[in-house]
Amino acid sequence: MQPDPRGRTRDESRAQGPAHGRTGGQASGDPMIGRILDRRYRITERIARGGMASVYQAHDERLDRVVAVKIMHAGLGDGHGDEGAFAARFVREARAAARLAHPNVVSVYDQGEDDGIVFLAMEYVPGHTLRDTIIAEAPMPARKALAVMEPVLGALAAAHRAGLVHRDVKPENVLISSDGRQIKVADFGLARAVTSETQHTSTGVLIGTVSYMAPELVTEGTADARADVYAAGVLLYELLTGTKPHAGETPIQVAYKHVHADVPPPSRQVPGLPAYVDALVARVTARDRTLRPADAGVFLHQLRRVQHALANGVTDDPALVADLALPAGALQADPPGGYAERTETLRSPTTYLPDDLTHHVRTTPSASRANAPTSTRGDDAGGPTGLTGPTGDRGRVRRRRRRGPVTLVLALLLALAVGVGAWWFGFARYASTPGVLQLTQAAATAKLKAAGLEVKVSDPAYSDTVPKGKVMATDPGAGDRVLHGGTVTITISKGVEQYPVPALAGKSFSDAKAALTQIKMAVPDPAQAWSETVPEGQVIATSPKAGTVLRPGTAVTVTVSKGRQPIKVGNWVRKSAKHAEEALTARGLVVKTTQDYSETIPQGQVISQSPGSGTLYKGDTVTLLVSKGLPMVTIPGGLRGSGVDDARSKLEALGLKVQVKNSAFYAGLGYVISVSPGSGTKVREGSTVTLSLF
Repeated sequence: MQPDPRGRTRDESRAQGPAHGRTGGQASGDPMIGRILDRRYRITERIARGGMASVYQAHDERLDRVVAVKIMHAGLGDGHGDEGAFAARFVREARAAARLAHPNVVSVYDQGEDDGIVFLAMEYVPGHTLRDTIIAEAPMPARKALAVMEPVLGALAAAHRAGLVHRDVKPENVLISSDGRQIKVADFGLARAVTSETQHTSTGVLIGTVSYMAPELVTEGTADARADVYAAGVLLYELLTGTKPHAGETPIQVAYKHVHADVPPPSRQVPGLPAYVDALVARVTARDRTLRPADAGVFLHQLRRVQHALANGVTDDPALVADLALPAGALQADPPGGYAERTETLRSPTTYLPDDLTHHVRTTPSASRANAPTSTRGDDAGGPTGLTGPTGDRGRVRRRRRRGPVTLVLALLLALAVGVGAWWFGFARYASTPGVLQLTQAAATAKLKAAGLEVKVSDPAYSDTVPKGKVMATDPGAGDRVLHGGTVTITISKGVEQYPVPALAGKSFSDAKAALTQIKMAVPDPAQAWSETVPEGQVIATSPKAGTVLRPGTAVTVTVSKGRQPIKVGNWVRKSAKHAEEALTARGLVVKTTQDYSETIPQGQVISQSPGSGTLYKGDTVTLLVSKGLPMVTIPGGLRGSGVDDARSKLEALGLKVQVKNSAFYAGLGYVISVSPGSGTKVREGSTVTLSLF
């Protein structure tokens, strides 16, 4: 919040939330960026700035979470005079908000001081403010407007039950999460514990936002729960109609209307609204605070009755209207004579001229003359004035009469000079900042220059709600006061902040992490995987993949190579050669086989392998020697007709066994008549061959 020359406050910019709906931008060269407060909160970027404090997005190093940190501006916290009051109010914000445990209140986590920097650590609410929603969606259907107000009133009701008054209820202090599921009230920085009523300020300076300021704040400077009810009622009117109920050329004119004019029925702007909706708005924005709901809890109860009627399709409910309607005569017409000339009833530096000022200079009563001594010179008919006697008295009376008008004129001139001076220094030299949000830079510049203002363009910033190239924020804000010929700083939107994931394959993890951190991505510990092509320690891929466009803060997982995957060979000797080949091939190895006879290894089993054990890598070769079983021998020819001794020697030389028997035709000659198995037959080495003799 930032005070104007009269002490009112306004929003200069807003981001999330945390807190904190992220419409503000990071100022280049901000010395707070990168600083760690209290050895815990690392400041990453600025998301909002006001006259009393700035709000930053930060990382809580201790609890590993994103928070919003509100930092008091330098010079406000040294404890002297008004600055000490600012510091006390800042600390009071932490204590007040920390007492509110409610899902619709922005949580305050911590409060501290670091080398003269006073700060609060709060819940970070990424998203936008209700102001953005109003700009985009208002006027809203009644059911939706009431649904938006319900969590706001829930938060205020919790504060009122705790004896706290918010005192600055407005759209900029209502934060909405990115998915729209959470609505939270922020900035209880002006809240203060109250009993029945709290003095608004100790210096006569108004603190608040004039468009939502209850009449009693303007005229009396006092605030209780009913002031929050009034501001929430104005907010409901704005949701229903898309406009504020009161407007004026200057803030003082707007404040005057809050005091002297009723909030008009929303149906005047949006025909067709049920009468009970008008009655609810009239009740909660009654200028007489005794006619308003006692606190936000009562307002919430009444709102739910209206919600129930709307949900059931009731278009006319006389009983509900009667319950909500103000007493007869409570609503009054707008005052005549114009607002600009009738601001003297407001709390301001203006000096007021008493109505009976002309009665303060009096002439001598006639009774005095009647009782005066008689002149011895007889000059009571108008001769020279003496020092004593009737003639002198008449002279003094005439002089008094002559001095009376002069004194009156001088008093009037003095009062006029004081009033004109106050008017000039308080109002006349200021203009109202035109609204240029959502305009292009050229259109905004032209509009501001047409209003007699200079334009400064600040560094562009990202925005979730304002398109690229359009104005997303101004300083001063729209409707705020600025000196004639003064400068308005505009911030141009760079659009939604998002970045494509860079191509990181082949880089080291440290280089990949640095590249992702530079575009504000979150980088968890790397995943690891085997790779046949990427050397150990280098990036294989990212998830999401390269080229994917992401928002800041999105986690990008980096997969790093562990190198080639080792493959265990195993021992396959005396095992099925077929099974061994299938298993090794499935592991990515190349199998080469050879065969040989074996007297010990059955046919089809592995006789030996190379390598015999250990590990290989995909594509490496394993050689298997497979058994063909025992060696085979071919029975030679030419054995028939040969002598038995000659045939025996040939067969035994081949490793065969020989059996000799006499044939049926045996004649004792000793010649071979037949061989079994016959010549040319292959038999295993060691087999028996039978020779029949003649």
